[in-house]
Amino acid sequence: MTTSTPVGVFPGWLHIWHRTRWFLVAAVVLLIGALLISGLDNHREYPPLDPRDSDPHGTRAAVHLLEQRGLTARTVATDAELTAALAEPGSTVVIPFNVPLSTRQLDLLGAQRRGSDSRLVLIGPDPAALAALAPGVSSATEPGEPTPGYANPRATDPGCTLPEATRAGRAELGGLLYRPGPGDVGCYPVSGRPSLVRHTDTGSRETVVLGNGEVLSNDRLDEQGNAALALGLLGSRRHLVWYLPDYSNAATLEAPKSLTDFIPTGWNWAAVQLGIAALLAALWRARRLGPVVTEELPVVVRAAETTEGRARLYHRAKARGRAADALRRAARHRIAPTLGIPLSTGEPDPTALCDAVAARVDRPTADLQALLYGTAPTDDAALLRLTDQLDALERQVRQP
Repeated sequence: MTTSTPVGVFPGWLHIWHRTRWFLVAAVVLLIGALLISGLDNHREYPPLDPRDSDPHGTRAAVHLLEQRGLTARTVATDAELTAALAEPGSTVVIPFNVPLSTRQLDLLGAQRRGSDSRLVLIGPDPAALAALAPGVSSATEPGEPTPGYANPRATDPGCTLPEATRAGRAELGGLLYRPGPGDVGCYPVSGRPSLVRHTDTGSRETVVLGNGEVLSNDRLDEQGNAALALGLLGSRRHLVWYLPDYSNAATLEAPKSLTDFIPTGWNWAAVQLGIAALLAALWRARRLGPVVTEELPVVVRAAETTEGRARLYHRAKARGRAADALRRAARHRIAPTLGIPLSTGEPDPTALCDAVAARVDRPTADLQALLYGTAPTDDAALLRLTDQLDALERQVRQP
């Protein structure tokens, strides 16, 4: 008993491999690129003044120094955690206004009962936040100006008796400028307006308003007296709490989300990679692989069938003029070599051709001009007559 080997199995797989190998190579390259991007892009991005960020605009250095002095530092992200931190005695709560808080959040914080011996540090608050959290302190907006006063951070003397400011001395303050209320202390004036205000509520609860947070950042902490001022403002209590709201949480947002907000960030890179892959595939499929190669037709088509097919197309389109031009051009190309008329530009000279034919068949030149270069026939009968006349003319030229 003999077993038969399947025919065409391995050639079939080989054919599939030749057709798909470049697609597989492209897929492997894209996969390797995606793995490299995901592996290299492991650095998490934080908002400015984030205590977990060691980049120039973060505040990790100041928080690390405070932790070495025995303070506890943590971050909170929800409204419930923030209200609990504000009620905790002996704590410093920092609220950077990188993104303005909603009206609901400001009302909630303003109505929150704060613990004794607590300090609230507001970094760059807007007028709405000042009215809710530091009543009496206002933005230093000049009459007729639509926006609050602002000055670029610069090295400035304290100009006040606040202990933290006097110990620090000259520091880089600026940003938003404010007007202190009755009983408040304004420090580090820029253009005559303080950029740091200490507001005291009933008892020992303090609110410190900073016009700009660069004095706390890693990049500027070692300049002037910035480090001493940062440690003094943030390290006067036992606990340091940094409020970093989770803006991806719908509870902290008032504006509705669009469709693109629900697309993960990584999908943007995926879309770019897919677009590049599609472009490369299009260029690959469109490239020339070599010179044009002639191939034998699988079926031999007789010339008569080709002629009849073209004639049917002309007849269906009623293209009598195009058909007449083809017949006249073919007749001229066959007659001219017989009479020795050259085809220098692809066509014989009309005058020379008509004169030579007239001398050969003894017919008027005008009649030959109309026959070989005349107007298009108006109906099928006229086209047939033109065909017969051209055939007769060719026979006369060959056999005068």
